[in-house]
Amino acid sequence: MKAFEQLYREKKMTANQALELIRDGDYMFSAQAAGEPQALLENLQHLKETGVKDTILNTCLPLKYYEAFKDPELQGILSHNGWFFSAGLRDAQKKKLVSHMPQSSTSILRKTLDRIAFEGRRPVVLATVSPMDQHGYMSLSVSAIYERDLINKGALAIVEVNPHFPRTFGDTQVHISEVAAVVESDRPIPIAQLAPYTETDAAIGRQIASLIEDGSTIQLGIGNIPNAVAAELKTKRHLGIHTEMFTETMVDLIECGAVDNSQKGLLNGYSVCSFTMGSQRLYDYIDNNPSVLFKSCTFTNDPYTIGRNNRFVSINATLEVDLTGQCASETVGHTQWSGTGGQSETVQGAQMSPGGKSIIAMHSTYTTTDADGKKELHSKIVPFLHEGAVVTTSRNDTDYVVTEYGIAWLRGLNVRRRAEALINIAHPDFREELRRQAEINGIW
Repeated sequence: MKAFEQLYREKKMTANQALELIRDGDYMFSAQAAGEPQALLENLQHLKETGVKDTILNTCLPLKYYEAFKDPELQGILSHNGWFFSAGLRDAQKKKLVSHMPQSSTSILRKTLDRIAFEGRRPVVLATVSPMDQHGYMSLSVSAIYERDLINKGALAIVEVNPHFPRTFGDTQVHISEVAAVVESDRPIPIAQLAPYTETDAAIGRQIASLIEDGSTIQLGIGNIPNAVAAELKTKRHLGIHTEMFTETMVDLIECGAVDNSQKGLLNGYSVCSFTMGSQRLYDYIDNNPSVLFKSCTFTNDPYTIGRNNRFVSINATLEVDLTGQCASETVGHTQWSGTGGQSETVQGAQMSPGGKSIIAMHSTYTTTDADGKKELHSKIVPFLHEGAVVTTSRNDTDYVVTEYGIAWLRGLNVRRRAEALINIAHPDFREELRRQAEINGIW
């Protein structure tokens, strides 16, 4: 038996045994989204049996609402910080069982580790990996957001080994000697199917595609609008991919020939990303595929890294924009809805890139329904952001804003001309009132 195989056997244990390695004051980081180690998170309540206290769990877009996230008996044992909220975390916040941590993805890890060191805590990383290969290496598979960085910093690593997770390349290789515990599982990998998009999404997609030249490097996210954009890009040529999330629509663009990564200027020949989630077809595509390079967010989302790509185009969504260009993309009133993610950094990085463009996309309106079932239409372009709204993208950084009614290019415009440009792409029913509010409030 090889030495690394013996190491694997020695470190193999149950989820509860692995959680017994957690000490008072430990700060645990869970891998993001599809990479979260469900076998460990489903057993977190075992910490109540170990006598441990004052630990912290940090999550980022968890896919499940685990019992530990809603268990008030864990107070004093485990507190929960969320970098990017999901529906479950929104509910847990109402119960005061989680608190959002404001973040930008390239700096938040450094800032958190500074705090951990100051408080004398030990970092712990919990992640899902693909099975060990013949050289003793496992792969962090679908999430390389911050996991490898943490291991490099000496964090205690506890991994869930699952044969359904693809083997990926980049900042994903973890040797068995670097981990403290191995927990085996056979659960299915989380699957996300593409949602059909509307004609409004398609109209926005066409507007955005008109801004993307052949030879551009693109960043897309998940959702109806990015899916619509990708459909419109199939006739482009020599596109490159440098993105936080690798999506199934990117597989389509590669296979149809629109993407060849030949003119990026940075890591030519590779599609660069930090995490992925999608269908089994997507996972099969990235499995053992060296042309898809998973890099830590501290690299991928760094504005200076982004700026080294040619004609970089970032495409992000927002919930509302005020007439000066401020974008509130993560809160609904006082409610934390999601998180900053990579938006602020990709917005900045795109404008550092030669020929780069930053695009904020949204429907021009949203609809609410009152207690009597009456529907009301509201504009997403507003004179002022709603009370409690958090600014995700500063008006200093907003470049292009796109709705189904057109494109507003704010770069280099004063406030009066910004307001005019944004009103022109608002829903027609709201333009007159927006002009009136701009006049009354001295916006122009």
